[in-house]
Amino acid sequence: MTEPVRKPMLSVAEALAFMAAAARPVTEVDQVDTMDANGRVLAAAQTSTLNVPERDNTQMDGYAVRAVDCASGSANLPVSQRIAAGHIGQPLQPGTAARIFTGALIPDGADAVVMQEQCTLADGVVTINHTPQPGEWVRRQGEDIRAGGQILEAGRRLRSQEMGLAASVGLASLPVLRKLRVAVFFTGDELAMPGQPLAPGAVYNSNRFTLRGLLENLGCEITDLGIVPDSLEATRSVLRRAAEGNDLIITSGGVSVGEEDHIKPAVEAEGRLNMWQIAVKPGKPLAFGEVGQAFFVGLPGNPVSSFVTFLLFVRPFILRLQGVSGNLAPRSYRLPAAFERSKADRRNEFLRARITDDGELELFANQSSGVLTSTVWGDGLIDCPPGLSITRGDMLCFIPFNELL
Repeated sequence: MTEPVRKPMLSVAEALAFMAAAARPVTEVDQVDTMDANGRVLAAAQTSTLNVPERDNTQMDGYAVRAVDCASGSANLPVSQRIAAGHIGQPLQPGTAARIFTGALIPDGADAVVMQEQCTLADGVVTINHTPQPGEWVRRQGEDIRAGGQILEAGRRLRSQEMGLAASVGLASLPVLRKLRVAVFFTGDELAMPGQPLAPGAVYNSNRFTLRGLLENLGCEITDLGIVPDSLEATRSVLRRAAEGNDLIITSGGVSVGEEDHIKPAVEAEGRLNMWQIAVKPGKPLAFGEVGQAFFVGLPGNPVSSFVTFLLFVRPFILRLQGVSGNLAPRSYRLPAAFERSKADRRNEFLRARITDDGELELFANQSSGVLTSTVWGDGLIDCPPGLSITRGDMLCFIPFNELL
């Protein structure tokens, strides 16, 4: 009897490329208040109708002057006016200075500002203890933003700084792509919820909390269908429900090929499925397919495997579905190892580690896929290529969690 031929495991890059090519970004647009746009994806490029700054203004509290009047380095100039932010001064007469405050418009005739620390005021006359150059401490009209210029491109995921930039040019609302709708459920008769007593052999469903938190961080609308019994009929039924009105279905557990793993036959019966063995550790099994109009991703059940595979594969896929454009690869940094690890794996390992006060990488002692404490203890993941053994001082590729969350 001949043994079945095993398919080669996919690399991380191959799996990511396959999922990226399959993604169909949402197209429906919502117009939302700029104040409510945090985390949304911009549907159309935005331009400014005004210059920022609108006119030349001062970066400092001090005195607006004509540089030529201060060439001596100790000029004595009568103070002709006081200009606060939001007020317009009179043209500056030669041989005088204007008291001016940060953000105030530079009066006509002035070409420099001298900070107040370089000045001495007595009886309405200011001594300028400095030789300013034309343009000193002056913010030029339009030096930040030019009227008619693009400030934000379509496909950008909006953060606090993008919201502030939009507000700075007077945009009260923004066109954004609608939120991605994601259904989740969790398979396993052994799963219990916190607050319930644990029966023999049962475990608390940590993945439900981890995955929901990850999806909330990404701004998704979540439909949580809870824990599903280990049966083919129950799994098929919940898949049909999950596919109604959602863009993506995510499960954890049941993606192996054992008798109690019903995800594979259920998805194949209700849609289509790619069942992958990926050359990655933790998280080798990953299911990807479609049920109705919804994409499907089945994550491993072990908590660290579920967490890591979400970060590596599901996060960039979700961002692409949301309409985020550009490169989605997380930034990584080269840091020295503060440990040795002679054991090399044939898979691409992602090791939980943290940065020491000396800027080195410290490895969590237990790299098991069931040790969820490693994800709280660590600062990120070491991207360890297949076959790599590590000696102290080796420069390693480190991906901080803040690049992945």
